[in-house]
Amino acid sequence: MSRYIYGIDFGTTNSAISIIDTSSNKIVKTYSESSLIFFPQLKNSRSSLSYFVGKQAIEKYVENNMQGRFMKSLKRVLPRSGFKETRVYNRKFKAEDLVCIILKYLKEKADSFVGEDIQKAVFGRPVVFDEDPEKDQLAQNRLLKAAKLAGFEQIAFQMEPIAAAFTYERLISRDETVLVADLGGGTSDFTLMKLSPSKLKRPDRKEDIIGQGGIYIGGDNFDSSIMWNKGTYHFGRGLTYKDFETTVEVPRSFYHNICSWEKMNFFDSLKLQNALDKFYFLTDKNPRFKNLVDLIRNNLGYAVFQQVEKAKVNLSERENVNFEFTHNGIEFEEPISIEEFSTEIIGEDLNKIRSYLLDFLQKSGVSPEAIDTVFMTGGTSMVKPIRDFMIQLFEEKAIKSGDNFNSVANGLAYSHVLFFNEKDT
Repeated sequence: MSRYIYGIDFGTTNSAISIIDTSSNKIVKTYSESSLIFFPQLKNSRSSLSYFVGKQAIEKYVENNMQGRFMKSLKRVLPRSGFKETRVYNRKFKAEDLVCIILKYLKEKADSFVGEDIQKAVFGRPVVFDEDPEKDQLAQNRLLKAAKLAGFEQIAFQMEPIAAAFTYERLISRDETVLVADLGGGTSDFTLMKLSPSKLKRPDRKEDIIGQGGIYIGGDNFDSSIMWNKGTYHFGRGLTYKDFETTVEVPRSFYHNICSWEKMNFFDSLKLQNALDKFYFLTDKNPRFKNLVDLIRNNLGYAVFQQVEKAKVNLSERENVNFEFTHNGIEFEEPISIEEFSTEIIGEDLNKIRSYLLDFLQKSGVSPEAIDTVFMTGGTSMVKPIRDFMIQLFEEKAIKSGDNFNSVANGLAYSHVLFFNEKDT
């Protein structure tokens, strides 16, 4: 039997695979990649479908002048019961088929490193894929199917913030009460645990978990809010047209869809194209609505959201930034201050996360003062307003961070002792 087991963190924005050598219980390699897929356009109806993952997906997308299908934030599709399948040119894909592409890519990288076909892995999952229990279970079932399609046969699931806790536990020299805040693109998950360097290899840690919970809000929500507040006007939100004697606003559903990546991925149907033509005519060929037509027809969604992400990241370092976009005749620039970002743009989501966290601590019977360390991980943990309110709730010296993109994958690999017997490895 192989001595290697994988820990796999399939994330909304980034995914990672950690390889643990069970004979030494050490991580020997971690690979991470953006959770992106690009399908180039087919040259003709007889052409075979090809795809690219991660950084190469971006490169090929640019090389192909943004023509093709570009997919992002697929993790957020997993709990969507209304999503059955999507057609990419001459082939249909279910949610698990799309996720499998990324998992298989990671597995091939890791298998190449160890020189074996490893079929045993601990997969991460958020505390909540969705607040509806049925949709939450649907998401895990789809992830399980994707893992099997990718070539894994022995599969275990671990909560992502618990995995991050196991990574942090290897850094401490004394017993601590730790709040792990795993803040990703899709969810904000929290786990309260008693950690101790003396328990690193203990297989049963249930008694050490004080509480766990999460809320379905993450960095993608912040991106959507920036797009809604600062971008959609330039694509025609608020435009009106005459329906007989009545003045009617262009359907807002267009703009809700272009603010959501899990919807934007599949926002290219013939029915939609016809609707765009109709409203372009009804708005007297308004230049702002033409921007929406060009956005969809030229597959510019990822290009726009790159600039959204850039503005968000820059706001962690500057008081004022510009959200600007120039592509295919679409051109606009919108200033954003950190105060506007914190209060008007993402203020509602921030308040929901804060309220959830305070309620979570109260239900767990632990006050902020009783927590020794707040271990923050995940890409959204770097967003300044998030860090600011965490510092307000806890002393600044209590806030610690690890590898924001690999802590969970490493912890998942360390979690193998909870799920697999040594005789099985």
